[in-house]
Amino acid sequence: MEAALYGPGGFYVRPGGPGPAGHFRTSVHASALYAGAVARLLGWVDERLGHPDRLDLVDVGAGRGELLAGVLAALEPGTAARVRPYAVERAAAPQGLDPRIRWVAEPPRGVTGLLFANEWLDNVPLEIAEDGRYVLVAPDGTESGGGPLEGEDLAWLERWWPDPGRAEIGRPRDEAWASAVACLERGLAVAVDYAHTRAARPPFGTLTGFRAGREVPPVPDGSCDVTAHVALDACAGPGAVLLSQREALTALGVSGGRPPLALARTDPAAYVRALAGAGEAAELTARGGLGDFGWLVQPVGIPAWRP
Repeated sequence: MEAALYGPGGFYVRPGGPGPAGHFRTSVHASALYAGAVARLLGWVDERLGHPDRLDLVDVGAGRGELLAGVLAALEPGTAARVRPYAVERAAAPQGLDPRIRWVAEPPRGVTGLLFANEWLDNVPLEIAEDGRYVLVAPDGTESGGGPLEGEDLAWLERWWPDPGRAEIGRPRDEAWASAVACLERGLAVAVDYAHTRAARPPFGTLTGFRAGREVPPVPDGSCDVTAHVALDACAGPGAVLLSQREALTALGVSGGRPPLALARTDPAAYVRALAGAGEAAELTARGGLGDFGWLVQPVGIPAWRP
């Protein structure tokens, strides 16, 4: 999985092409309302920090920088002038990137502000287990049985995925998230992803692939995204809050409610815009879709954010 995603010619690091947006649709790509919601969350963090001279905004797994660009556009000028935006991405920076955005391979240390990771943890490589043994995968995707589980991997499964059968060993995600949170001096760290909790682990796992907008077999040859849902409850540190994207975005002002019909009579153009926005909001908060994504909210040195 590491080689297929991040090795030479890997899915996320090969030059050119449309980037992740050309292969799958995330909340960032679905609507500018998402960036607006993140901007409002950054504003909440800014208030709790006492409006520091430097307000860090770190986007982990930044793709082509779309979320950062959207948040900067949504902020009022005074706040935007204080924001120091970082795009954390293993691929090279795209052409035409906003010059305010610092493109880095690892999160900076000593962050004061908001660290946001949208659909990053699902692409942190992990091992697959089945019936108490590791699953080995050939370059063409063919699977075979490996050796018995042992050590920290076995301990992680016994604690977080105790049901026998097929499982994804999420320990590397826990470690990756803890490392990212450790970069915060004060502020909020948020991970957003398709996720599950211990009470409802999928009995057959979730490993899959995506290419050109279609779900495909997870062949680890660099031709497709290879991804698995995240055990967000295992990642959570002390004081963390787990909630759905529907709850989070609703609290941040994203509403799929239909605009009043009276607006259609007084300002038809505004009504059409509001109707389009309502449709986008409905997609971001939909049951059975993006609205079911998990939000892991981890405070560091400030109160936890809750809807």
